[in-house]
Amino acid sequence: MTATLEERPAPAANVGGAAMIDRAEGWRRRAPLLPALVFTIVVTQIPFILTLFYSLQSWNLVRPGSQEFVWFSNYVDVFTDSQFRQVALNTVVMTLGSVLIAVALGLLLALLLNRQFLGRGVVRTLLITPFLITPVAAALLWRTVLLDPTLGLVNFVLSPFGASGTEWISQFPLASVMAALVWQWTPFMMLLLLAGLQSQPSDQLEAARVDGASAWSVFRELTLPHLRRFIELGVVLGTIYLVNTFDTVYMMTQGGPGVASANLPFYIYQRAFLGFDIGQSAAMGVVVVIITLIAASFALRLLFRSFSGEEELT
Repeated sequence: MTATLEERPAPAANVGGAAMIDRAEGWRRRAPLLPALVFTIVVTQIPFILTLFYSLQSWNLVRPGSQEFVWFSNYVDVFTDSQFRQVALNTVVMTLGSVLIAVALGLLLALLLNRQFLGRGVVRTLLITPFLITPVAAALLWRTVLLDPTLGLVNFVLSPFGASGTEWISQFPLASVMAALVWQWTPFMMLLLLAGLQSQPSDQLEAARVDGASAWSVFRELTLPHLRRFIELGVVLGTIYLVNTFDTVYMMTQGGPGVASANLPFYIYQRAFLGFDIGQSAAMGVVVVIITLIAASFALRLLFRSFSGEEELT
């Protein structure tokens, strides 16, 4: 039997023409994005390639003629540098500590603002204000107004408890920087978690209260699981931003005393622009970028799985 018209295969010319049309349509949709792609490559990838090139050299700007290839010797020196290890530990403590404390405080404030009370709009606006202040201004505010040993408000408030005259920045440099970061990032976490609270179905809460569940049981069994994705998102975003903190450290402590409050971006800045060691600082920058990319990729993968609901299917 002869094949019907519907069963006959399409001519090869028509298939090739359709494929060309699809490719043309794809390029037409992507064309507006090409300038942004080219700009991104120019301002990110080309400098990174140059950083890789410099990291393979021994080059100090104060020693003319010192530029020579040493290949991976700089990377060996980075991992054997005790100060680099201390600064890396400071970065982990500063970043994770600030993010986790900001999330906890943001959750408490979000639970407060999720209730109806007089003046809630004014209180919400005042609580958002620290996040709107530039990091440099916030660091100066903490250094000169709050933590000053003579005229600081913290010592004034704590003077009845014997804390007057305490040199907070010199005695507790890392904690002082973390306090400023927590103060600035708590409003962001509060807004994120407040949006999560307001997206929670009210019928579930009402049904739990009708069944006699206590406030703590409702929070533990319903509210907290609902907020888990928002908490994970806040932790990931806060970590990505705070791991690159430079201005707060620079304005408050200059990384001191010693490297007690220095983090990786500030330490790399010191080696590059104060020690003029281009090769060592470039190798440190490459190591930090690689570690950050690995950690960020892992965290974002877990976050995307959480929002897509894949872990519920496995």
